[in-house]
Amino acid sequence: MRTRYAFLLSIPLAAAALVYSPDASACGGCFPPPPPPGQSQSIVTDHRMILSVSQSQTTLYDQIQFQGNPAEFAWVLPISGTVQIGLSSDVVFNTLHTVTQSSVVEPPRNCPPPPNCNFGNSDRSAEAAPSAGSTSADAGAGGVDVLKREVVGPYATVQLASTDPNALTDWLTQNGFQIPTDIQPVIAQYVNEKFNFLALKLRPGAGVNSMRPVRVTTTGAGATLPLRMVAAGTGAQVGVALWIVGEGRYEPQNFPTFQITSDDLTWDWAAGSSDFKQLRAAKAAPLNGRGWEVESSIAINEGQFQNWITGADRQGGTPSYTPQTDDQGRIVKTAEQVRQEDMQALFANMQSTRVTRVRSDLARAALAEDLVVHAPPGQEVLPNVRQPKKELGQPTCPIYDPNTCQQTGTAPRDEAIAKANASSTGESFSCTTSASRTSFGTFATAGSLAGFFGLALVRARRRRKTAAK
Repeated sequence: MRTRYAFLLSIPLAAAALVYSPDASACGGCFPPPPPPGQSQSIVTDHRMILSVSQSQTTLYDQIQFQGNPAEFAWVLPISGTVQIGLSSDVVFNTLHTVTQSSVVEPPRNCPPPPNCNFGNSDRSAEAAPSAGSTSADAGAGGVDVLKREVVGPYATVQLASTDPNALTDWLTQNGFQIPTDIQPVIAQYVNEKFNFLALKLRPGAGVNSMRPVRVTTTGAGATLPLRMVAAGTGAQVGVALWIVGEGRYEPQNFPTFQITSDDLTWDWAAGSSDFKQLRAAKAAPLNGRGWEVESSIAINEGQFQNWITGADRQGGTPSYTPQTDDQGRIVKTAEQVRQEDMQALFANMQSTRVTRVRSDLARAALAEDLVVHAPPGQEVLPNVRQPKKELGQPTCPIYDPNTCQQTGTAPRDEAIAKANASSTGESFSCTTSASRTSFGTFATAGSLAGFFGLALVRARRRRKTAAK
């Protein structure tokens, strides 16, 4: 069974905090227990992350998709110092996805209009083509300091510090966190780099359906995603989609990147689609599972975005945000307060907001180093809508009878243009011209008749005058 969950977290200047939670989080290490006999190990297959970068703090959301039972998972992530933990909602992911998703639109057909039929310009653009988220007592593992322990909604959380990787691993194991053997050296690296850790699990009695996105806030500005911990629970490859929210454009610094522009794309008129997916695969292939595609970088309006978030609840269904309760079930924050805090963390008093969307299908070997995100010198806007500049084949265009202005058939563009040009230079009149000639001829005939009768009347009068004399 494949299930999608999300998490949110905030990272300090030199670190990226990770949080894993079924509806929102930045997943650090996802540590499932060993599977029962005859059952396969749960595997994380995809992440959707949001990284909010400001001068005062950095916030990361992570929605994961995995095969297995979400109740089996526990989460551990490296943090800097101590952090503030809150709840979020996967509606944030869905809204960002809708606003920034890439699309490829059909090029103009450039079909010739009926000659002089006054039908207006028949050029048109087609619709967008499919483009292409139980706490035990401090078991006696020496060398571990419990910095903070709290209940956040359905989660029991604990923040830890240690200078001894073995002691930390022992503490996590004794408190129900199953640490894979290949991840133990990763934890040791983070310990040696002076990171603390946040460990998070569902509280006893909290069902899977109550799981909510988690937000972890650390003061300081910086953007480093702890991909080394993301390796926990993944298979040979993991897909990652990342939205970076900031006052400018951000993109990966220590990994190779590529883009797909309108100039790169070819539109296949027979298939009614572009080569976007094939081109993406071709550009990613030589990067050996390390490449990141910079999909778009566009401005969004904070007020409009918040209106979309609050409007989602008015459509019915499961509320986007729910009240936060303590371990006694008492409400400590209303749903509105939870939403407001989440939006404050996402936008962090930014003067203007840009969202850069990047994605990758990372090989497990690429998770050997953390991802560093930076603001590149070029701050160009990258639209998320592309219109291919190259064509394969030609669109089908209508052919018109130049006399009646009625469509008589269709043909490829060049043939339709040739027929239209032939009609415009031939002996037959176009619809508008024919109508003009008929109208003019009518008025001319009427005028001639009026002149004829007028002349005859004058002559008759002259005759009568002559006769009178």
